Amino acid sequence: MAGWLLLLFLQENTLRLITDFGLFSVLGVVGAVFANATGAGGGVVFVPFFHHMGFSSEQIVATSFAIQCCGMTAGALTWARHFRIYHRDDSQWQPLSGALLLTIPGSVTGVLLAQWASESTALPFALVPMEQLHVGFGIFSIFLAVAIFASIPLLRRTRFASTLARPDVIALPLIAFVGGIITAWLSVGVGELVAVYLIMRGRNVTMAIAVAVILTACSVWPAVVYHLLQTKAIVWQVWLFAGAGAIVGGIVARHVVLAFKPLQLKVFFGLWVLVMGVSGLPVF
Repeated sequence: MAGWLLLLFLQENTLRLITDFGLFSVLGVVGAVFANATGAGGGVVFVPFFHHMGFSSEQIVATSFAIQCCGMTAGALTWARHFRIYHRDDSQWQPLSGALLLTIPGSVTGVLLAQWASESTALPFALVPMEQLHVGFGIFSIFLAVAIFASIPLLRRTRFASTLARPDVIALPLIAFVGGIITAWLSVGVGELVAVYLIMRGRNVTMAIAVAVILTACSVWPAVVYHLLQTKAIVWQVWLFAGAGAIVGGIVARHVVLAFKPLQLKVFFGLWVLVMGVSGLPVF
């Protein structure tokens, strides 16, 4: 907090900056709570909001990544602490470490390959033109909502698998790689894909969310480097406030998950993602 206040008051026209951009802190809190309570990246909230504000596609993705570096990291540290204190010896949470080892390398590889090879005509990674970002986001969000609703009946399980099977060792890196590519395009994707897969494979729901949050945090840091060096499209005034709000949301999100039933969270989040996806299509 002291560091943030120092950074804020070092800016020119601090009061006007607070007046013009202060409300973005609320957006950061909301986005981070959604992201860290469900396993999806904060882009599910930030992308449609920034699009309707008229940001360019590069500004949308770059700023979303920068905010998630704050919120998803806070959430990842919170979930890691929760695991160490409450679930270190819990058999249902034992797949957490293995799932992260299987998914983080693939996700980071997918993100970096999609970003740095995006201008190459020899590689098929620029499938979503930046000017069609909102369309790609809309299609992916609708697909994501369908997957979330399809996984809802599985949330009624009371017994969960405590190990990763051989199919998981093959599937998780592939899902993470594809999810990393999607995340590079849309700033959202890999966390929810992995979470839905783990839930469908009979793993503990809360553990799956923790995996998704930590995985996303490990993916957005390499992703933001591209925008720092290449696009330079981060809207820093928005990041200053939304990033601070995202840290608060990332810390609070774990309590939201534990306060509500997973079924309630998934239904609400699925409806939100569906509405955001439909609103991103050209017909709207």
